[in-house]
Amino acid sequence: AGLLSARDFLASLAFRVFQCTQYVRHHSKPLHSPEPDVIHELLGHMPLLSNPEFAEFSQEIGLASLGASDTDIERLSTVYWFIVEFGLCHDRECGELRAIGAGLLSSFGELQFAL
Repeated sequence: AGLLSARDFLASLAFRVFQCTQYVRHHSKPLHSPEPDVIHELLGHMPLLSNPEFAEFSQEIGLASLGASDTDIERLSTVYWFIVEFGLCHDRECGELRAIGAGLLSSFGELQFAL
């Protein structure tokens, strides 16, 4: 168990594999988990990954990482991490700011400070 390196995580995206955990947050803190848990994976990442355009974007980031330098891996992982964990977007139809990042969608304790 443990975290994957950024290189290994990004490389898995190239093959449309999204690494995730089976840990479940403690019931005494349902609004936030300091580590990724299955609730975070299902409520946060699955909606984005089920979008074909975002799945393709993830794969493209992964493909770009294959054979990349350590500096480029750091850059790719930082961009990807901020988008998939704390991303916000402007909804043109209703004019509202919406959370798309898994760290925000799976943690009401964090979401209230982002919007």
